[in-house]
Amino acid sequence: MTDYQEYLNFLISALASQNKKQLVLSENTALVADIGLSSLEVMEFIEKIEDHFDISIPLNILPDVNTIGDLARKVRDLNL
Repeated sequence: MTDYQEYLNFLISALASQNKKQLVLSENTALVADIGLSSLEVMEFIEKIEDHFDISIPLNILPDVNTIGDLARKVRDLNL
């Protein structure tokens, strides 16, 4: 079973190309407020995660996701 840290590491590396502000990404980095992802970029990122982990992420969980850590926990929970 994949642990939280592995999900977190994947998300951080996957976001590196969209990190135009060159922030140090951590589990507390906000996807929209800090990185500045547009809604389209968020959806493309969700697709990338779904493809990588072979899961489906319900869109109704997205309002609860603000940080990279939030997303890592949601993805982990979907894979349990």
